Amino acid sequence: MAATARPPTRARTSPNAGVSKTARARGSARGVRGAAKWTAPRRVPASRGDTTRLRVLWLLASVLLLASTIWVRLAYWQVAEHSFLSETAAEYHLRQVTMPASRGAIYDRNLNLLAVDTTVYDVTLSPKDVKPGSRERVADGLSAVLGMQWQDVMDLLESQKAFSYVKKRQPKDIADKIASLKLPGVGLDPQPDRKYLQGGTADVSLASSLLGFVNYAGHGQQGVEQWYNARLGGQSGSEMVYHDPTGRLITLSKQKLRDPIDGVSVVLTIDSGIQYAAEQAIADGVRNSKAQSGSVLVMDSKTGEIVAWADYPAYNANAFTTTDPAQMKDPIVSDLYEPGSVMKVVTLAGAIEQGKITPTTTIQDPGFVVVGGNAIHDWDGVNHGTVTFTNVLEKSLNVGAVRAQQAEGPDAFLHYLDAFGLTKKTGVDVAGEVSPALQAQWRATELATASFGQGVAVNMVQMGGAINVIANGGRWVQPHVVKQVGDVRAAPAPQRQAVSPQTAVTMTQMMESVVQHGSGYTARVQGFEQNEAGKTGTSEMPESGKYSHDHVWASYVGFLPADNPRFTMLVVVRRPDNGSYDHNEGYYVSGPIWKRIAEQIIERQRITPGAVSASN
Repeated sequence: MAATARPPTRARTSPNAGVSKTARARGSARGVRGAAKWTAPRRVPASRGDTTRLRVLWLLASVLLLASTIWVRLAYWQVAEHSFLSETAAEYHLRQVTMPASRGAIYDRNLNLLAVDTTVYDVTLSPKDVKPGSRERVADGLSAVLGMQWQDVMDLLESQKAFSYVKKRQPKDIADKIASLKLPGVGLDPQPDRKYLQGGTADVSLASSLLGFVNYAGHGQQGVEQWYNARLGGQSGSEMVYHDPTGRLITLSKQKLRDPIDGVSVVLTIDSGIQYAAEQAIADGVRNSKAQSGSVLVMDSKTGEIVAWADYPAYNANAFTTTDPAQMKDPIVSDLYEPGSVMKVVTLAGAIEQGKITPTTTIQDPGFVVVGGNAIHDWDGVNHGTVTFTNVLEKSLNVGAVRAQQAEGPDAFLHYLDAFGLTKKTGVDVAGEVSPALQAQWRATELATASFGQGVAVNMVQMGGAINVIANGGRWVQPHVVKQVGDVRAAPAPQRQAVSPQTAVTMTQMMESVVQHGSGYTARVQGFEQNEAGKTGTSEMPESGKYSHDHVWASYVGFLPADNPRFTMLVVVRRPDNGSYDHNEGYYVSGPIWKRIAEQIIERQRITPGAVSASN
């Protein structure tokens, strides 16, 4: 059988075809190590847990980096910039500020303003807020309006302070001029400023001694302003604010710790017209007699209301910062004086009340009396012979006053000093009243001299109130200066019976005789010659342990109409110097002053002889 041919097949190319022997040798070598064919390694996907861990690590690294940066910066500010931070903290901080209350006004009895708050302005400057290019314009404007040296303002601007005062307490017209200039860094801070009326003489405010003044802190000083300070001044409030380096307040909220309570107004018993007339009269009287000073006190005889309270010299309460503090002292309540023969009214009234004397009782007056081994003389040293006690008052005889005091006795005499309000403060509602306590033990000579007003010291309100006992039917009424506080009218002043109405009538008749026939003739008011009561007084001043014959208190006191008194007035002039003792006495110095003021009161209150019209 014949052989079968095999179909041809495609030649198979060796994978090593065309490869050098050397390559094949390398391949053979690989084949020896591992016969498996080589492939790329497979990538295994990362698990979800690994991804989270990576993210956390990156976040922690970022936080650590940020924290490190912050700590480095904190260290820088706390150490390297500590001073700067301290200054800045001091400039910007929260603080409590006062919200001032408005002070009440003061009116006279007819509702004429006597004292009221106005507004002035402190001119302030923030040099840090003024750019160098604006400094000259600011210096030009402020120096021109405020009348300051240009260089002084420029020095402030160049100081670079956060805040400074340029000039304080400028009036509104000056503030308006500054505001119109619109100067950068310049501020106007409003402040209350108390204003008082022009007084009876130049450079004096009306009733300055009585009213007192208000200092820049808003506190009343002396007089009515001090006595009624709590009511007039009210209560300040407060709030929390931030302030910036310039001192400007930044109120971040309406938070207030306390709302302010405004003060209330006060209505006085003073009549500004009579006050003005009294100031003019006492000023002229003091100047004419070349005296040291003088004072006038006028009160309503029935109510104790003070109608006028005048001193010369006085002061200008609008300029208290430039006034000598000694000049601000009120001599009416803060000075004591020895009243002299005015005291004889009290002495004789006590003796009459005790039934020891009458107006017609007679005594022998040789011109002197010996008490405790000491001779006490009448003012003129003349033998007056037989005199009545009406003559004693008319001629102001010391011997008669001593006899009256001896007749009533020491205990009764001291009792009436107290009953007439001369042993304690009157309680008048004005700051500064003084009154020494009477001595516990009295020698006979001391009682004798006290009977005619030497050796016993009082203030003018005490003495005016004492004589007013006679004008007011024997009743002592408390002197006072305020009619109304806010909406509340003052209660009637307390009164007490010091002597009987009959004794008061008797003493009134004796005081009328002083005006008609005695030393009170210089105070006679036309039309009231038969209806006016008065008494003169002259007392020597103690100096260096003894009484001076040259320096005296000259006084006059009286009331009218005598039968139905409308006012009681006391005038005291200190150390007149008219060249002679006689011309330094009360009748010569103070009587005419009393008369001049009385005439003004009669006209203003429309008082007619024998008839009493309604008072103001």
